[in-house]
Amino acid sequence: MNEHDDHGHSLAAWVAVTIMIVAAAIMSAAVLWPNVWLFIGGAVLAVVGGVAGKVLSMAGYGAAQRDRDEAPSIR
Repeated sequence: MNEHDDHGHSLAAWVAVTIMIVAAAIMSAAVLWPNVWLFIGGAVLAVVGGVAGKVLSMAGYGAAQRDRDEAPSIR
């Protein structure tokens, strides 16, 4: 399990997941109190969370990548 030692322990992952959880809460509220625009706003925020995570990862705030030349071990 060496390749998963840093799974999710990065600023990019935390920011993306936090934004997406807030978006899911907004979309859930839009279902409870029928409001299409609130749901669309939550869906847009979910996309923003994914983009923010990717941008932060590309800026160097993501988890360290393991060597791609190394074959994964099966245990």
